[in-house]
Amino acid sequence: MTFGRSGAASVVLNVGGARYSLSRELLKDFPLRRVSRLHGCRSERDVLEVCDDYDRERNEYFFDRHSEAFGFILLYVRGHGKLRFAPRMCELSFYNEMIYWGLEGAHLEYCCQRRLDDRMSDTYTFYSADEPGALGRDEARPGGGEAAPSRRWLERMRRTFEEPTSSLAAQILASVSVVFVIVSMVVLCASTLPDWRAAAADNRSLDDRSRIIEAICIGWFTAECIVRFIVSKNKCEFVKRPLNIIDLLAITPYYISVLMTVFTGENSQLQRAGVTLRVLRMMRIFWVIKLARHFIGLQTLGLTLKRCYREMVMLLVFICVAMAIFSALSQLLEHGLDLETSNKDFASIPAACCSSSSCVPGGCRPDKVVEVRKKTNIFSFLVI
Repeated sequence: MTFGRSGAASVVLNVGGARYSLSRELLKDFPLRRVSRLHGCRSERDVLEVCDDYDRERNEYFFDRHSEAFGFILLYVRGHGKLRFAPRMCELSFYNEMIYWGLEGAHLEYCCQRRLDDRMSDTYTFYSADEPGALGRDEARPGGGEAAPSRRWLERMRRTFEEPTSSLAAQILASVSVVFVIVSMVVLCASTLPDWRAAAADNRSLDDRSRIIEAICIGWFTAECIVRFIVSKNKCEFVKRPLNIIDLLAITPYYISVLMTVFTGENSQLQRAGVTLRVLRMMRIFWVIKLARHFIGLQTLGLTLKRCYREMVMLLVFICVAMAIFSALSQLLEHGLDLETSNKDFASIPAACCSSSSCVPGGCRPDKVVEVRKKTNIFSFLVI
């Protein structure tokens, strides 16, 4: 080591307040590249390119970094165990510490690599060539000054539609979108009520008004989706995003039903297509999921389900197994009973389904000791 206090047999590394003493011989071949670079420093300028500060009197090098993360990294390079994330520390922050000291993601344990990949995919943000830095390069080129204002306008439009909290206009646009979603869901739910359908059959204008409101909401959703597609940076990435797929699934059924009505008309062919239309109408429930674009809590719920999909699948399999077991059990219990009189409403599979999904199932009140015993077994199984 050509720089430092002469005669000192060791150097001191001060990382975030934690002090570590290393010999000069160990410093030369130290596994961390940033630390080993200190051995080749010839001047104070070279030292300050490696560390944040230097005390020549005490031969101490200061690094303004996370001390706990460096402790984990130091244990790893000394051969004490495998490299894992420090507790109560963000995976990305720990990864930045690794990069700073000269390690790579491949040094992590496999389980920690998966955690890092999941976190990076969750916080991934796409940056294309038309960022502000690229705009500066375009302005320097001949004719680039004309394209820069249009690109800035597209970027402003993109932020307005994609980031609800970026500006006042974005907040107003998000509020209008939420109002349209709520109105469309209210109309959809009200149209399924028997009283509403009876009133619409008697009063043609009521049915026409509901259709107009639905058409206006769909028109707003369609215009919003088209504008967001036009101002997006990467069209392929836009199509692959889950929220955009949900928008498409929420809009498409309306246009399909309109086309089927136009081409088939009010005749028997439309009656045969009634099942298809009802299925398409059910797909409009995706309108509710559109609220996830404007509420961080729903986005967090979506990320939670994405991270825990294995546990969710296991839970669904567990419930299906319980339903299969107890529906067969209830079928055996009801065998030989008088189903035409006192127990005419009892059915094995629906009873098992509602018993597995709710604590007070409507219409499935246990009237007999055998049924009470069966439901007790179901609840005990689910609790276990």
